Amino acid sequence: MTGLTHLDDDGRARMVDVGDKATTKRVATATATFTTRPDVIALVQADGLPKADVIATARIAGIAGAKRTSELIPLCHQLALSSVSLDFAFTEDSIVITATAKTTGQTGVEMEALTAASIAGLTLHDMVKAVDPASVLGDIRLLEKSGGKRGNWTPEASEPIEAPVARTVRPRTAAVIVASTAGAAGTREDLTGPRISAWLSEHDFAVDAVTVVSDADVHLAIAAALDAAPAVLITTGGTGLSPSDRTPEATQPHLDRELPGISEAIRTLGSTKTPTAALSRGLAGVSGGTVVVNLPGSTGGVKDGLAILDGLLDHLLAQIAGGGAHE
Repeated sequence: MTGLTHLDDDGRARMVDVGDKATTKRVATATATFTTRPDVIALVQADGLPKADVIATARIAGIAGAKRTSELIPLCHQLALSSVSLDFAFTEDSIVITATAKTTGQTGVEMEALTAASIAGLTLHDMVKAVDPASVLGDIRLLEKSGGKRGNWTPEASEPIEAPVARTVRPRTAAVIVASTAGAAGTREDLTGPRISAWLSEHDFAVDAVTVVSDADVHLAIAAALDAAPAVLITTGGTGLSPSDRTPEATQPHLDRELPGISEAIRTLGSTKTPTAALSRGLAGVSGGTVVVNLPGSTGGVKDGLAILDGLLDHLLAQIAGGGAHE
């Protein structure tokens, strides 16, 4: 990730829309360390404090905290948690809390695990403050998570966050990507890529290449094409609902701003000819100054998409460059 997902284009706080994310099993584990005196640790282990059942109370508090994360942290989503568990390990002068949260859904449970560990630690502080008001809760951190398109994550696998690299877009240049496993294997002739390339050439764009890739590799092709900073990137294929269709998922992380009106216009025009056009999940938007548009994989869908772009593309490019009328 190269930006803060909870801020919109104007820097205002927002709840991230996860409606298009895949529903997967998601697990997260977090930890916190509660540090106190050795004699207090002994009292906790012996239930020798005035507030007895210290660990049991902290465990219940942590579970309750996880369940109320969306109420405590305003931009978190409400989740149907399938499990929350807490473990407590003792050292001479500390209690290490480990919390694990699980769900099956469209967003992760990192905040639920972190909240569980934090609330359990704060409950420990409440339980021992009469004998050690100087106790410390710290080292609250995520240990690991799994699920979603990024799969498994651990701190060791984490990369530093880099600021977005500004690209200087090359005017009147374009790239075309065809997402077709059969086309990439040479078992089906691609008709859509040449049609898009010809249309771009007729509109005075120099086309870098028409790249035909399998659905599994479309994310690599999009990243490579954007690195070359064309003014326009048009993809075709992979916008449907089959398990291999992944073009919108490969496109979305690169978009600085989405242009839903373009996608809706393409779907609307297609729907006047075939009802199944409404099922297209294609996206449109801007990535570092490059206009990106997903078109369906059919020749008819490409024709409809180009018809919509015919009246919009030059005006859009002018606006991105800082010109163009705004009425």
